[in-house]
Amino acid sequence: MTKNCEPKLNGPSLSKRTFLKGSAAALGLASLPLFARGAVAQTGTQGVLSGCHWGVFYGVVEDGRAVEFKPWEGDPHPSPQLPGVLDSLYSESRIRYPMVRRAWLEQGPGADPDGRGAGDFVRVSWEQAIELVANEIVRVRETYGQQALFAGSYGWKSPGKLHNCQTLLRRMLNLTGSYTNSTGDYSTGAAQVILPYVSGSLEVYEQCTTWNNLAENCELMVFWGCNPLNNSQISWQVADHGAWPGVALMKAAGTPVICIDPVRTETCAELNGEWLAPRPQTDVAMMLGIAHTLYEEGLHDQEFLDRYTSGFDKFLPYLLGQSDGTPKTADWAAEICGLPADTLRDLARRFAGNRTMLALGYSTQRQHHGEQVHWMLITMAAMLGQIGLPGGGYGLSYHYSSGGSPTHTTPILKAIDDASGQANEGAAWLAQSGAVSIPVSRLVETLLNPGKTMQFNGHEIELPLVKMAYWAGGNPFSHQQDRNEMLRAWRELDTFVVHDVQWTASARHADIVLPATTSYERNDIEQVGDYALSHIVPMKKVVDPVFEARSDFDIFAAISEQLGQGYAFTQGLTEMDWIRNIYEAAKIESRAKGMEMPVFEVFWDSNKPLAFPVTEAQEEFVRHADFREDPLLNALGTASGKFELFSTAIERYGYDDCPPHATWMEPIERLAGPTTQYPLHLAANHPQMRLHSQLCGTVNRESYQIAGREPCWMNPADAEPRGLKDGDVVRVFNDRGQLLAGLKITDEIMPGVIRINEGGWFDPENPRQIGSLCVYGDVNTLTTGIATSKLAQGNCGHTGVADVERFDGPLPPVTVFSQPAS
Repeated sequence: MTKNCEPKLNGPSLSKRTFLKGSAAALGLASLPLFARGAVAQTGTQGVLSGCHWGVFYGVVEDGRAVEFKPWEGDPHPSPQLPGVLDSLYSESRIRYPMVRRAWLEQGPGADPDGRGAGDFVRVSWEQAIELVANEIVRVRETYGQQALFAGSYGWKSPGKLHNCQTLLRRMLNLTGSYTNSTGDYSTGAAQVILPYVSGSLEVYEQCTTWNNLAENCELMVFWGCNPLNNSQISWQVADHGAWPGVALMKAAGTPVICIDPVRTETCAELNGEWLAPRPQTDVAMMLGIAHTLYEEGLHDQEFLDRYTSGFDKFLPYLLGQSDGTPKTADWAAEICGLPADTLRDLARRFAGNRTMLALGYSTQRQHHGEQVHWMLITMAAMLGQIGLPGGGYGLSYHYSSGGSPTHTTPILKAIDDASGQANEGAAWLAQSGAVSIPVSRLVETLLNPGKTMQFNGHEIELPLVKMAYWAGGNPFSHQQDRNEMLRAWRELDTFVVHDVQWTASARHADIVLPATTSYERNDIEQVGDYALSHIVPMKKVVDPVFEARSDFDIFAAISEQLGQGYAFTQGLTEMDWIRNIYEAAKIESRAKGMEMPVFEVFWDSNKPLAFPVTEAQEEFVRHADFREDPLLNALGTASGKFELFSTAIERYGYDDCPPHATWMEPIERLAGPTTQYPLHLAANHPQMRLHSQLCGTVNRESYQIAGREPCWMNPADAEPRGLKDGDVVRVFNDRGQLLAGLKITDEIMPGVIRINEGGWFDPENPRQIGSLCVYGDVNTLTTGIATSKLAQGNCGHTGVADVERFDGPLPPVTVFSQPAS
């Protein structure tokens, strides 16, 4: 639990708060709807109001065709990606009709698995497609058992409380039987498992100290692998872009900033931050070197450690080298991370000598032994003793979706559920149902090793036999690491079904492809801001569905009907009935909070988001302030109720790759590592002009591609000895795969590191050949598929090394953005 805390300010008569309020007004922030004091439906007539991952917008329609998506006037920093959002409706890569792979249709499930990805699709009617899917669900369950059907659908589905295709898939499958599910995610796979042991909750997805509070109280801001001005363009719900006003407040306050990252980020540039670039994957060693200095120089807060933490006495012998003979000094750490030892000692003194906020990003834990990073950061923050103080401590959600934007007094919209608690007499399979779940990043391992046992978070699980995978609202041929190993695994499937909007690599490797509507071709309702929850927005249909696209709700309702559960799925309600019911439930909750929402018709017809108030206490929220004030009454969710710097539970597990306290563990490969075979670290950053792989098949690609390929950033010091020049087409390779990319030479990335953004579409030169050259630039052709550890079994998307050479042969064409062969 946390507490809203009013900071204590000292100084001259012109307080920092007064100055910052003036700065906000000058920046045009004070009058934004974000700071509205009541639930008010605002009116506007600029177009059809809707929302998406990139924000609230108006769809301008001419002759039944959307011609422009105009940002809502209340958006403090509209995303430049909106043109691609519009183009996703009409781009060449749009899936137009239900399609079935010819070999599967003519020869049956499992036919010619090597041919997946090579095209040769047959157009079928919706009636035939629904029947094929329903019959295959029954066949797989009868032949192999319930667990042979994997409800994939991990990924960035469209926002909306009704048309959540991942929930709708599970709803259909729960009503008709059972399936294998997945646990966790790719974003924070390691952190979300380790943090409940350390701080007692999923802090990576919880509110952190607000930007307002930081601007008033923080004396040193540290962005550690954290880039909010890129990653807050999007939200899981509808983006509010509150990070931009927040960063503007920090800039106006003149807060000193340090950015620790192999890339000089947009956030670092905007705040004129001091850029420190340690070797990637050495964060834990660097933190240990800082922590050792804190202890040796008496800069740590022993009183905080004694009162608010458990296990420091067991961590300390490791830090001092008493348990393993290696003191984790700044000099020791410098040899590993590549920064001077004096820099690490200076950081320790600056962290301790100022009110310091340590903002850690997600990327740092997507590496081998990634659990250790967040654990060590919290250990270091505990030693500083500033956790729970205004402007100090640590924050784990600034990195994404405008974490730190004040949370408003908003009712929570209740989405359609997955029917997991419903029992239906007509569901013949329910008696056989058994809940099976695998770590989400271990699907490839599951397909290749059915029956294998695996350690996972203190338990032993057995990997099921999976013969059918069903995906809606995700793109596994983008987010899964080690693409060629994935291709081997996919050949074990009898059937792969995909709902999508565009012909992604996943759709191209499917057996049955069903064209789904975009959010702009259906109605829905959603909240604005994952953390701010500032508004409720009517997500109105902008245009009618193009070609033969259908909403996921309608598709799953039809399959449920085919399987005898149509009414149970829809409950006899229409799309607008569901949306109205979701709104009315929120209205009841709002009334209980003393706020009266307008009637549904006023909300829907107003063509504006419904704004909710934010209190001054919410604006000044401080993470863990209540725990600091009373650690007994407001205990953390850990075994001890305190920050656990040593975990007896993890000690009992006895894992050799996840010790019971934060520990430096050498990754399987890294830049300048002892066993590294390739000279360059591969950074797979989030892109600036798309959301993972979404919008790669749109006009946005024109803003960043080089020679028609995904860009590869390289420092001049690495380009010169290889004889490379800006704009060259290069082959990037390692022992896992190879790809082509367009070279961008820049000093915005440290020497020894190359950057290829994740989300580029996989486009093999020869789809039937595993290991074929990816001609567009899918970075996961090169990344490793190993797990972080036995504890979390998370993905290691940032563990990878490679080399680069000029590609001098005839350039193979990029074909992935066109319609596949049929």
